[in-house]
Amino acid sequence: MLIGYARCSTDQQSVTVQIEMLKAAGSERIFSENASGIITDRRGLAKAISALGPVDVLCVTKLDRLGRSLKDVLNTLQTITEKGAGFKVLDNPALDTSNAYGQLLLNVLGALAQFERDLIIARTSEGRARAKAAGRRFGPEAQPNGTLASRGPRAPKTGRDADGFGRKLRREPFNDFEAW
Repeated sequence: MLIGYARCSTDQQSVTVQIEMLKAAGSERIFSENASGIITDRRGLAKAISALGPVDVLCVTKLDRLGRSLKDVLNTLQTITEKGAGFKVLDNPALDTSNAYGQLLLNVLGALAQFERDLIIARTSEGRARAKAAGRRFGPEAQPNGTLASRGPRAPKTGRDADGFGRKLRREPFNDFEAW
């Protein structure tokens, strides 16, 4: 079964055109929502994915409807693949995991994402090693008695707000009356 997913970023936009395209492509069920692509936890997308069964295909009109970043798209595609379902983009026939070419392209994209993650880890490790070689220490400093140093004053456990506590420590006058 072909299951469609349509998304617009704002309430001022409409998913009508996307829904018409998904229907024309043969989608039997369509899930839609107005939510920013930067939000990774979208209810409409979650419902569409949960409706997928083995051999079903999730269909979108454009790849950016699925997510804003490559990482988010690949995570979503992994979830879809784990369910035994496929994925199809209407405006890019190459992104159709129901054929060998689409599977190859998906695997290349996944390999590039893994390569990027490995580079980030390597750069971070190199930076930490250089900092250690330069004598920089990480974490809280140890006290002579073996305990770790405090990172700063702690608010008393009185239920008072931290901003008021900070003003009191700095001995700044209060701008208005606050009941402590």
